Amino acid sequence: EPPGAQLVNQQSRGPCSLEIKQFLECAQDQGEVQLWEGFKKVLRQCRIANEGHPPRMDRVEKKVKKRRYSEDFLQYGFTSKITAEIEKPQCVICGDVLSAESMKPNKLKRHFDSKHLSFAGKDISYFKSKADELKKGRLDTGIKSPKQNVVAVEVSYLVALRIARTMKPHTFAEDLLLPVAKDSVGVMIGDEFVTQLSAVSLSNDTVRRRIDDMSADILDQVIQEIKSAPLPIFSIQLDESTEVANCSQLLMYVRYINDGDFKDEFLFCKPLNTAATARDVFERVGSFLKEHKLSWEMVCGICTDGARAMLGCQSGFQHLVLNESPKVIGTHCMIHLQTLAMKTLPQDLKEVMQSVISSVNFIKSNTLNSQLFSQLCNDLDTQNKALLFHTEGRWLSSGTVFKRVFELRDELKIFFSQKGRPQLEALFSDESELQKMAYLVDIFAILHELNLSLQGPNATCLDLSEKIQSFQMKLELWQNKLDENKIHMLPTLSAFFEEHDIKPSKRITVIISMKKHLHMLAQEISWYFPNLPDVPFALARSPFTVNVEDIPEPAQEEFIELVNSDAARTDFSTLPVTQFWIKCLQSYPVLSETVLRLLLPFPTTYLCEKGFSSLLVIKSKYRRRLAVENDLRCALAKTTPRISDLVRKKQSQPSH
Repeated sequence: EPPGAQLVNQQSRGPCSLEIKQFLECAQDQGEVQLWEGFKKVLRQCRIANEGHPPRMDRVEKKVKKRRYSEDFLQYGFTSKITAEIEKPQCVICGDVLSAESMKPNKLKRHFDSKHLSFAGKDISYFKSKADELKKGRLDTGIKSPKQNVVAVEVSYLVALRIARTMKPHTFAEDLLLPVAKDSVGVMIGDEFVTQLSAVSLSNDTVRRRIDDMSADILDQVIQEIKSAPLPIFSIQLDESTEVANCSQLLMYVRYINDGDFKDEFLFCKPLNTAATARDVFERVGSFLKEHKLSWEMVCGICTDGARAMLGCQSGFQHLVLNESPKVIGTHCMIHLQTLAMKTLPQDLKEVMQSVISSVNFIKSNTLNSQLFSQLCNDLDTQNKALLFHTEGRWLSSGTVFKRVFELRDELKIFFSQKGRPQLEALFSDESELQKMAYLVDIFAILHELNLSLQGPNATCLDLSEKIQSFQMKLELWQNKLDENKIHMLPTLSAFFEEHDIKPSKRITVIISMKKHLHMLAQEISWYFPNLPDVPFALARSPFTVNVEDIPEPAQEEFIELVNSDAARTDFSTLPVTQFWIKCLQSYPVLSETVLRLLLPFPTTYLCEKGFSSLLVIKSKYRRRLAVENDLRCALAKTTPRISDLVRKKQSQPSH
């Protein structure tokens, strides 16, 4: 019996003594002298350490060696995957996940040779691309905890931005989005991945802070773009309105040159805590410009509505701005002007319009009448079942209301007969009144189409003035056509004449009313839209047809160079007007600035009106205490916040 075995007999009383004996005998037989001597040394140390304390197997702790993934394993087609904080090898070809103990080259190679031998000739870049595809398709990408926290912060910013752009409450993510995401991930991928979503902080206060951060970043970008523009001037449009909390809000948009074109951007929404006078508006705008180191001299245009506080000739906002910067071009919203011009009607047409409004209100203002009329329409199997409300709200046309009334004229006649309303019944029985009603349907549809064409972003005074001039010429043409008893431009009235076979002698009354109305319209439009300066706009619209004598003296030499440049002619034929003149800034700075100062001013306050609609969605009666500016900026701004920069400034902490 070997001496080592005797030592084991003396010191070992556990069940493992037999195995140790066998090991010693085997080692001695095979001549493993070095192994034998090492084992004896270890055994002696154990005897000294455990003197008087017989070894017990329940005190021996088994130490498991943790293996780590190496990039060399990619040659066998394996990447890593972390599950429950344990790193395991995953095959990039079949997707199988092996045990952590398999993180050995021989075991990985065995899997590769047995299942994917056909891929043996592939380059390592192939396996790397497969690994990237695999990681994109799973939630666990092997991200360690610190980086995962950074990603969670970035996700919270992205979610907050979507909440702001969809104008939802700040609690929307915590109450709905996150629970839905957890449910979806748990069902589709696995419950072990749900915990990763819990690291994303989406509480009410967190979403508010994220929106505040992104709003400040957007504003900072806009201010820097204005200051760094090739021509550091800008125009503004502003409007004031009252929201649900009965607070007066001042909304302002800015237009400036950026990236080779005009850029319209939301600037601010500030409460007016006083009487909202012109002086209050002026001081509020002035303090904002001063805070961001902008000056009134940089303002080239102001567009407002027709309120006295904005357009007062002695103390209005525009007058106060002109005192600070005489070069500013002040404009009145063209949509408002067009709406005012369209209100004029001859007395007989006005009476028909009032009668139609009365008939609509009689039905719509009473629930029973609305239900009875709807039932009548169902019984008669008509396409439309109800009337539309008429409103005097600005920009809203009466065309759709009159069209619906005219389509339901027979049903309305029956209804008012049943209700005993002879005056309203006569409106839909008299052929002459129906002719006037048909004309109002057509003319209101035309005016409504004109109104819509004046709305929209990116419009210039040049664009809208051309549309107004075209409409003026159409009015003149239509008056001449009526002199010839031609009414093809009025389809509803023309169809009514043919349907009822109305003789020309019975058309005289309505034609006289139409001619009078068109004449009044032409006069009103000429008064509200006086002739725009032809030469400056001609230079912007078609510079190669303008005489050099009509150009301001400081720009005449540059103008001569421009009209004799073949490259400029090519650019003018291929680029929009605004982009062409911005491109000319470098070669013809004086001439280009002259034109751009005419094109930059806003022609309407459309963006402000649209902004107020968004404000009412964000600041509803359930959120009346909300400070709305930051939410509104994130919702309306074209500029994208630099989320990656914001994340780097944050100390990433996971949600608990």
